[in-house]
Amino acid sequence: MFYNLLAPLASQWSAFNVFRYITFRSMAALITALLISILIGPRFISWLHRLKCGQYILDDVASHASKAGTPTMGGLLMLLSLGVSILLWADLTNMYIWQAMLVFVGFGMVGLWDDLTKLRHHQNKGISPRAKLAGQIAIACVAMWLLIHNPTFTSNLYVPFFKGAVFDLGMLYLPFGVFVMIAASNAVNLTDGLDGLAIGPTIVAAIVYSIFIYVTGHARFADYLLVPFMPGVGEVTVLCAALIGSGLGFLWFNAYPAQVFMGDVGSLSIGGLLGYLALLCKQELILAVVGGLFVVETLSVILQVSYFRWTGGKRIFRMAPLHHHFELKGIPESKIIIRFWITSVLLGLFALSVLKLR
Repeated sequence: MFYNLLAPLASQWSAFNVFRYITFRSMAALITALLISILIGPRFISWLHRLKCGQYILDDVASHASKAGTPTMGGLLMLLSLGVSILLWADLTNMYIWQAMLVFVGFGMVGLWDDLTKLRHHQNKGISPRAKLAGQIAIACVAMWLLIHNPTFTSNLYVPFFKGAVFDLGMLYLPFGVFVMIAASNAVNLTDGLDGLAIGPTIVAAIVYSIFIYVTGHARFADYLLVPFMPGVGEVTVLCAALIGSGLGFLWFNAYPAQVFMGDVGSLSIGGLLGYLALLCKQELILAVVGGLFVVETLSVILQVSYFRWTGGKRIFRMAPLHHHFELKGIPESKIIIRFWITSVLLGLFALSVLKLR
């Protein structure tokens, strides 16, 4: 809003020229989302308490018994803070901004449906997997249809670390993009099992993709770093910054011991958005590196279930996802979280090297 209202005045008052810069508005969006989260967070958590939105806790991990009753659906706080920040600081005529918000809010609504179903049944059983997947597919298909119909967008798939390794997927790019968003969404959802565990890597991934997005939308940088140039995509850097700010604000209350959990409304929306960002800047494959922690957590579940069925009851891990395995080995929750965060930072730094290593 500020960009659309004040940037045109720069020709008369040079001070308003600052609103034309994506970097300035990105920093402003980050700070705005962070402040909104911190300021309204206590009242929001109290509201969730009054609504009796307490998280149902499984008794598989004894140390989690104290978490029973902690409010869930904290992802709504991120939706609110990010949405307000975007309305204030983004160019509201940019189609990529609205498409990204469609993914974020759409996946969030699927998660909210699941969270409300769990609360209504007073157990850890939400909507059926088929219903959840159907909702995710519907949102992802709409987003991909809009994305591939943008005049400047291509169906090329760029292989990281290899100069000139480009494959045109053609019509296959639509189902590929749908898979990326759904896989990322569910991977974040599986990782969200300890206080602050999912939001930490999310912030790291948002920082990495804010750099990728900015470079992709900047003709000179894109040409120098040999990445595809996508006109208009750079504006989504503002949204990435708002995601970082809302994530930091949520972490303020979600850090161990958590005052609120993000719920599916948060994890599904975050994962879907990260998948969309990867598609937008043509760094789809590098998402497996940036979100390597999410990938490992998901693989641990797949391996555990597959091996259990194949062997008739044997297990690879004491419990899946992987963070529960370490808990049952006696490692303190806070130590697991910090070590996973450190791993996520290292993976993010390695992912950024794709900009130079070719």
